[in-house]
Amino acid sequence: MGTTYHVVVADTSRTDAQQLRQRMESVLEEVNAHLSTYSASSEVSRFNQSASTEWIAVSTPLHEVIGTALRVSQETGGAFDITVAPLVRLWGFGEEAGSSPVAAVVVPPTAESVREARAASGFANLELRDEPGPAIRKRIATLALDVNAIAPGYAVDRMAEALEQLGLSDYLVEIGGEVRAAGRRPDGRAWQVAIEAPVAGERKAYAGLQLSNLAVSTSGNYRDFRRFADGRVISHTIDPRTGEPVLHGLVSVTVVHPSAMDADAYATALMVLGPEEGYALAERLGLPVLFLERTAAAGVWRERATPGFDQLRRPVD
Repeated sequence: MGTTYHVVVADTSRTDAQQLRQRMESVLEEVNAHLSTYSASSEVSRFNQSASTEWIAVSTPLHEVIGTALRVSQETGGAFDITVAPLVRLWGFGEEAGSSPVAAVVVPPTAESVREARAASGFANLELRDEPGPAIRKRIATLALDVNAIAPGYAVDRMAEALEQLGLSDYLVEIGGEVRAAGRRPDGRAWQVAIEAPVAGERKAYAGLQLSNLAVSTSGNYRDFRRFADGRVISHTIDPRTGEPVLHGLVSVTVVHPSAMDADAYATALMVLGPEEGYALAERLGLPVLFLERTAAAGVWRERATPGFDQLRRPVD
């Protein structure tokens, strides 16, 4: 998935480090085999390469991820959409474009090319079924999936399940910033997680969270962006409803949820929706969320948190 992972367990007497590493690597290899768009041979990549509009049998991992993605798409009115791949590529992002914070000056796509990419996408063009076996189908042959806004969270959940199968109930798992924690730290305290300040090129804590049997995901617009010749800087967050990068002032959204997969998807969706529409949806769904919006002053952000988030918040330690 083009990122790193980190696993901490409180009680190492139940398993040795080598066994644990092998188990974690095994889970990640399986997830990559099904969900990684960085691998041309993965299940999702093969689906993208296919022009068939017939039902295609899929694995449980891909079926689960697509099922959750379509649910969140419905809940958010299309703000979350895993068929956004053509638009992501069109605006110069994705695994093929690299991840430089300030890329070379690029030429913006034409309005016509945006319309064409939108016509080649749309979650309503993706069907899912459970019986007689897990399967998916494209309504249009050009449909391609980008699961990078949900697959890391799914992988975190799978790793957590694997730890519990090994009899480990006190742990913290992280993949590319998606975190899930259970039980307690070795000192008996709840796991402490820091939310990053939305500053490009710098790593420092903005707020702290206390997590136990919960996951947290942050989506931000402050690191991966592109610059046009006219001076405009655009975000990597694409609004599937318009086909263009978001224009509102949100710089980051942090979501807490029992499932890392759900937290991952909701963080992206709320980032697309923006400070007003996103907050209203977070309240309606009862999600613990922190919104940070840029202001005219450098390094100063307008903060808005749902009541559920405030209950979990702790001072930065």
